[in-house]
Amino acid sequence: MQIRPPIVFVLTLLAGTAFGQEAGEPVTTPPTKTPITAHSRGLHGYIGYGASLPSDRVEYSAGMGFYAAVWSLVEEPISHFQIGLPSAWITPDNSDNKDKPLAPEGTLARRWAERGPTWSSVFQTVEGGLGYWAGNHFRYGPPKFSMNATPQCYDYEVGSPGWSFFYQNEALPDDRLGIAQLSNRLLIPPDALPFDGKPNGEFLGYTYMTLPFTDPVEGDPARGEPPTGDQAWTCFLAAANFKGPIAYYIPETWSKIGKLFEEPFLFGRGLDARRGKMGGGAMEINTVPRFDAKDAQGVIYSKIPALRFPVDADGRTRLVQEVTYYSKAALYDAFRSWRAGGEVCSGQFDAKGAWKSTLTAHATRYDQGGKEIEGVERSFDSEVFEGNVWGLRWSAESPTAPGAFPQYFKHVGEKRVAIAEAEVPSETGLGAQKFERAGPGAPYTSPKTGAWTTPGPTRGPFTVDLADGSRVTYSWYRFVDQPSFQQYAFSPEKKAQLQSLVEKIHAEWPIDRDYMAPPTRGALVSLDPALLVTPPDGLEVGFVPIVTRQEVAPPDQH
Repeated sequence: MQIRPPIVFVLTLLAGTAFGQEAGEPVTTPPTKTPITAHSRGLHGYIGYGASLPSDRVEYSAGMGFYAAVWSLVEEPISHFQIGLPSAWITPDNSDNKDKPLAPEGTLARRWAERGPTWSSVFQTVEGGLGYWAGNHFRYGPPKFSMNATPQCYDYEVGSPGWSFFYQNEALPDDRLGIAQLSNRLLIPPDALPFDGKPNGEFLGYTYMTLPFTDPVEGDPARGEPPTGDQAWTCFLAAANFKGPIAYYIPETWSKIGKLFEEPFLFGRGLDARRGKMGGGAMEINTVPRFDAKDAQGVIYSKIPALRFPVDADGRTRLVQEVTYYSKAALYDAFRSWRAGGEVCSGQFDAKGAWKSTLTAHATRYDQGGKEIEGVERSFDSEVFEGNVWGLRWSAESPTAPGAFPQYFKHVGEKRVAIAEAEVPSETGLGAQKFERAGPGAPYTSPKTGAWTTPGPTRGPFTVDLADGSRVTYSWYRFVDQPSFQQYAFSPEKKAQLQSLVEKIHAEWPIDRDYMAPPTRGALVSLDPALLVTPPDGLEVGFVPIVTRQEVAPPDQH
């Protein structure tokens, strides 16, 4: 599992499961004069940008968001290959703690001594975003969007209302469910949200915003009962065919770690109560598969998958724009007032609580199998364009076509030099060598007992087939009856208040309203229309569609 540094926006390329051995085993190919070996460490490096922070970081710590480009980075889905596009990275601010461990003994993160003495960067995180992941079961070409969080020092991750972040086929245990489905118009499958058609640089906006769906709970530290804050980190999307909140992390998801490990020091230190800590940004390229082969003189050449970027008429790839931090004045305050009986809250982010970051480009660097790569800068460089948009500038002198990351490298001593395909000797056979195409995986399943059936759904099941080749099964649950809430002994009054609030949201917040401010440049991408559902008669407000299974769709019968 890749553990990224504590930064706000991350683009990650990594192999996930190993693609062959680094030593390499011969691969059967069309007749060539040299064997071709497969490896997993094809590319590593950083395409970085900086994001300025507000002078009052305490004030602007209630949310963050931006618009990120969506496109097919590879022509077809590749096995053992993972690519993360711009994503969120939020941690609770525990900067007042200088020496006490936040990762209890026995947690996975506690093993990582280099993260000590506090382990604050791997205590709890909100992550997720756009990408291709090695664990995806249903790859289809373009990337997908997924939420993700680590509530307990990376012991497990929560990526959808029922499942981990692609790590297991089975749903999470009842006591590890953490996401409450909020939208009654959008399905959230465990294998992430696919897009419509073939996106080519259109933008998806998303923001994590803290909202007070419930009141803080004081707890009883003397009895080991943790206090719980009111911060529900809520994911808002902005696409061409859907806008609004989709789900939130239940505050108890963060607070229960102190009780579980009997460590009162952790009480009040989670993302339910602490301000969100959000910093700069980078594009991290970690690991991709590669092939190696020698020419007739014994010189080694290597090949990585073809990586493509959308390019405009001016030779630019626009990747990220509208990076914004939010204070509670953006939405939290109006939402809390509405919950208390005040004026209707539109859900739109108030500009008076928004602070736009200024972006700066960082120098790039790369390596292959630990060996420095030279020559990529001849193709492109990182740049911030007019309008405070970060992306790539492609060189007119590039040895590759505009928008094409160098795919071939010549091994020269301790360095790897990026070259054009035409410079690769034909006897290597690399030009014809294909990377393994990813096939469908096992079904995602949920139990027929426990939180999924008691109190259980009101109506269903229903099925729908998605653009990624999968079939999703879902049922309609009353909001407070969905599985993730059943681990908590909420009082009848608390349940009734929460249910009433969500009914108001469903009635007042349509999916065609701008909640995030629209992007200043570019068009919005469309989600797969099959994800959009309409509540059945009688369930128009207060009910949500919970996915219970995802599997390969049967062949078209028509």
